Amino acid sequence: MAESAPSGFLSPQNPKDTTRFLVSDLCSILETYLDPDQISEVYRAYLFGAEAHEGQMRQSGEPYIYHPIAVAKTLAEMRMDHHSLMAAILHDVIEDTATAKEQLEREFGAEVAELVDGVSKLTHLHFESKAEAQAENFRKMMLAMVRDVRVMMVKLADRLHNMRTVGALRPDKRRRIARETLEIYAPIAQRLGMNAMRRELELLGFRAYWPLRYAILELAVQRARGHRKEVLHRIEASVVNRLEEAGVVARVIGREKNLYSIYKKMREKGVAFADVFDVYAIRMIVEDVDTCYRCLGIMHNLYKPVPGRFKDYIAIPKANGYQSLHTTLFGPHGIPLEIQIRTAEMDHVAESGIAAHWLYKSGDRHSATAQARAREWMKTVLEMQQSAGDSIEFLENIKVDLFPDEVYVFTPKGDIMELPRGATPVDFAYAVHSDVGNSCVAAKIDRQLAPLSTQLESGQAVEVITAPNARPNPAWLGFVVTGKARANIRHHLKSMKEDEAVALGRRLLEKALIPLGQSLDTVPEAQVQALLAEFGIADVERLFEDIGLGTRMAPLIARRLVGDEEPAAGGKRTPLAIRGTEGMVVSFAKCCYPIPGDPIVGVMSTGRGMVIHREGCRNVAEFRGQPDKWVPLEWSAEVDREFPASVRVQSENQRGVLATLASKIASMDANIENVAFEERDSTTTTITFLLSVRDRRHLARIIRSIRNTPAVMKIWRMRG
Repeated sequence: MAESAPSGFLSPQNPKDTTRFLVSDLCSILETYLDPDQISEVYRAYLFGAEAHEGQMRQSGEPYIYHPIAVAKTLAEMRMDHHSLMAAILHDVIEDTATAKEQLEREFGAEVAELVDGVSKLTHLHFESKAEAQAENFRKMMLAMVRDVRVMMVKLADRLHNMRTVGALRPDKRRRIARETLEIYAPIAQRLGMNAMRRELELLGFRAYWPLRYAILELAVQRARGHRKEVLHRIEASVVNRLEEAGVVARVIGREKNLYSIYKKMREKGVAFADVFDVYAIRMIVEDVDTCYRCLGIMHNLYKPVPGRFKDYIAIPKANGYQSLHTTLFGPHGIPLEIQIRTAEMDHVAESGIAAHWLYKSGDRHSATAQARAREWMKTVLEMQQSAGDSIEFLENIKVDLFPDEVYVFTPKGDIMELPRGATPVDFAYAVHSDVGNSCVAAKIDRQLAPLSTQLESGQAVEVITAPNARPNPAWLGFVVTGKARANIRHHLKSMKEDEAVALGRRLLEKALIPLGQSLDTVPEAQVQALLAEFGIADVERLFEDIGLGTRMAPLIARRLVGDEEPAAGGKRTPLAIRGTEGMVVSFAKCCYPIPGDPIVGVMSTGRGMVIHREGCRNVAEFRGQPDKWVPLEWSAEVDREFPASVRVQSENQRGVLATLASKIASMDANIENVAFEERDSTTTTITFLLSVRDRRHLARIIRSIRNTPAVMKIWRMRG
């Protein structure tokens, strides 16, 4: 038999707009589990909300108050507490009426007012773009959820009713809301373990975003369903008979994939509808955990299991607390048969997730698991918020975190750590603790040293090696997959850049003061404070940072500090020594590739800091008449790193010439970073090499060696 939809949710294959729901119907549900005093409080909230929304209509043409009542009904079917129900009824009064949060607090208490405020959008603030406004509203709601998860449950119930009635909106708005539902709210419902709500949100979002694809797929399912029912009944009968022979009591339910699951599988795996729809699924609900494993053995004896398709989510629950045994079998005539085996309590949690805390007051450990997992995720959300630079970055980090396909690895102590598929040792390090991630330098996988970019697999043991002075590498952003790792790396790199900008800004200002016969130590403190007050800067560190990032020019600041004096007699600008290790605020131009030994000049670029060019570079010419924009530089005697340099070689078009040149370069202790064939004809080839060299002498030796190669006709260094 086909599985029926859980109470309060639409049948997955037949989503349609719900009928109008009255407050009397809501009170009838509340009488089954709330005290009379609590019901009267909910009714009082209804009267307040009805008065506040008086005269307001929805796009569908019905009075607005019907929407809050429907939201409260969804929560009532989850057996939510009366404060949540009051917040559901009042959830739009701050945003859409003249009611203030303080008024709600006086009328209904701080708890209800905080819940309503958590769901309300930020309507009184100005944002640069709609995307920024949406991201900031989302961040506000997520932080409110961290304080009280009921905020998110009210929002999910609100979104569910909006999606049930989304047909009344114009097509562009309908698609925008549907996309937001599929990308954010359905995954959040899944992360909180609320699978029944997640399925309906996905189905309604699918129907609103791709109506034509939905209609075609729905028709295909209806046509194929008749034959499936016969096959599924036969499979169910054989399963039930085998369980009865073994003396096992179980409820056997034939399941059908919903349309969105079918669509996703077809799209992700590139398979035809028939290949997805021909997979039959059965769920078995049993008495206890021991019986789950016993049923698994019975099923593996009845039909042959598919290798590698067994998942034990009872021993290792999913991130949202979901527990079940999953196995895939070769059914009759080779038909794939998916089996899920779980207890009744696990089934409750699988459908309701964190809502099981209110729905089933038995205090079973499975419900507690869902609660613990949700709290752990919310703790991660808070850490991501603290590390994110802005609301849009926070939203992107959350999106990354909402689509986990888990792998399970072991810590050195034998604890199980759950990570998204594709996670690396760096993700693992940040999952252990932010400080471990920030100081990570190497990792061992199954006791063997492995690159930090290695993708982890389930069952591996991972050990992170740290160093006290280590710092995150910007390259890590290219392979980490968890939102927490990405947020922490960005936050730390931003802090590093600020520190480096302060150090560079101090040096630049000190150099700019020398021709004026002053130094930072001799400038009166009163003049420094007066300048900071004029610029509206809190302290001198922020001034140094602005100079280092190129936002303010050191020569101008220097003249302001000494009272617009002219340079001292005979004074000239002292070159600033460059070591090449100044960090992210000093970069080397890719138009001319300066290397130690080249005459160099620095150009200040707003937000980027200093960009170093060779003196003869064409891109510097425009700044020559603007002395405030460029800085005279010289190479420090302590340079100890390699720099890129570009050379072009014109050679005869012979077999093996590239291998010969590469061998020559390697013999001169240089690395090739890039090779490009610029032109080619029947007789000559022009090759451009990007090399890593120590200085001009090193480059000159390489050029001499290449020039002595018989096939080489000409070689020269590329200039800006």
